[in-house]
Amino acid sequence: MVPTAQQFDVVVLGGGPGGYAAALYASSAGLSVAVVEKDKVGGTCLHRGCIPAKEFLETASVYRTVAGAKEFGVQAEQPTLDFSVSQARKQKVVDQLHKGLQTLMKRRRITTFIGTGRLGPDRTVRVSDGTELQGNHVVLATGSVPRTIPGFEVDGRFVMSSDELLAREELPASAVVIGGGAIGCEFASMMSDLGVQVTLLEALPKLLPGCDKDVVNVVARSFAKRGIDVRTGVTVNGHKPSAEATTVLFGEGEQVTADAVVVSVGRRPLSDGLLDEGTAVEVDERGFVGIDERCRTAEPGVYAVGDLVATPQLAHVGFAEAIVAVKDMLGESPVPVDHASVPWCIYCHPEVAFAGLSEEAATEAGYDVVVKVDPYGGNGRALIVGEAAGMVKVIAEKDSDGKAGRILGVHMVGPWVTEQLGQAYLAVNWEATPEEVAQYIQPHPTLSEVFGETVLAMTGRSLHA
Repeated sequence: MVPTAQQFDVVVLGGGPGGYAAALYASSAGLSVAVVEKDKVGGTCLHRGCIPAKEFLETASVYRTVAGAKEFGVQAEQPTLDFSVSQARKQKVVDQLHKGLQTLMKRRRITTFIGTGRLGPDRTVRVSDGTELQGNHVVLATGSVPRTIPGFEVDGRFVMSSDELLAREELPASAVVIGGGAIGCEFASMMSDLGVQVTLLEALPKLLPGCDKDVVNVVARSFAKRGIDVRTGVTVNGHKPSAEATTVLFGEGEQVTADAVVVSVGRRPLSDGLLDEGTAVEVDERGFVGIDERCRTAEPGVYAVGDLVATPQLAHVGFAEAIVAVKDMLGESPVPVDHASVPWCIYCHPEVAFAGLSEEAATEAGYDVVVKVDPYGGNGRALIVGEAAGMVKVIAEKDSDGKAGRILGVHMVGPWVTEQLGQAYLAVNWEATPEEVAQYIQPHPTLSEVFGETVLAMTGRSLHA
């Protein structure tokens, strides 16, 4: 014990999703908790990531709805956009959630220290304001920052990361999005729907790496129909700014001029300056902190969760890892997070949601599979809301009798699939079979019937599928 240090059961470094989840869960178990946060609790997800991005994607959804209102007999003028109002609404949502989180942490008697923290020996934490803390346990949850690429240094004018884009008061007339993963596709979709001419550049052969190919094809067709110029399998070679725009060089001598460049090539762990000498915590060459299946580092009593570790960089994964860490502190033998089957949601238009293995991944893993696809085109609710493009694809392990056994993966693309994934994730996570899941009664008319029809068809009998 360090005599001058303030003592807590748990000291958490970082107030983002993984950090505040660890703090809230530990405090609900009766532990005394301190959180060290350099900015605002809620982290990137709340202030510069998930929440702001989805707010603007909802703005795009409202814009599309109004633009297509006449199809429903609603006579409305072609909409115009005041993005400063959208920005103000986004900030109102963020501020409300931030205030609620602060209030909850205060109610739980969690002590917050503003500053950066460095972990030293014996689970001591030195805060940048000079405060010393010591925990019986420490949770490292300092999160991540946007990755950059050579030749595209963020300047806030022509080149921006997600941080700068989400803070703008107006959108550019044209933009190049570098990176065709989840974040890049969300930004490209949002900006295109709101009138921006978008070019999307991706180094890999297809959009949304890791997603099932049939799902990606639906997104690619939608992007093409909406005028998004998607170039896959190309590398970027820098840009040449002029007075009003910049020209991005890519591929084999190709170029495109735009008002802005949005770099969306992933995020890197924020482990710089996290550790003092004298701890056994290990950091790999990419900056990720090493952990075991219970989120324990090599230093006894020290855990790491969220974007700081090499697991899916999703807020809800940080939540789950935080719970595992606290349960382990309490000696409750937690079930580790199965990172291979966590739910993924991508909020571009059309939405993408999946859990478990894609068909390609299942085959590469050596599984003999049964696959069933059911489109939204025959679903009553999808036709009612005017969003018939998309499908549900279920991948199951083939049993020795040739029938579909354990469900390995469920992949969805289409209307509101991010809200439909719950039952699919449970099916994958519980290693259920189509025969078992087909007994769920799906309410009618709903979009979720498509999943129900798909698994029912995999039993060898079906209704509409």
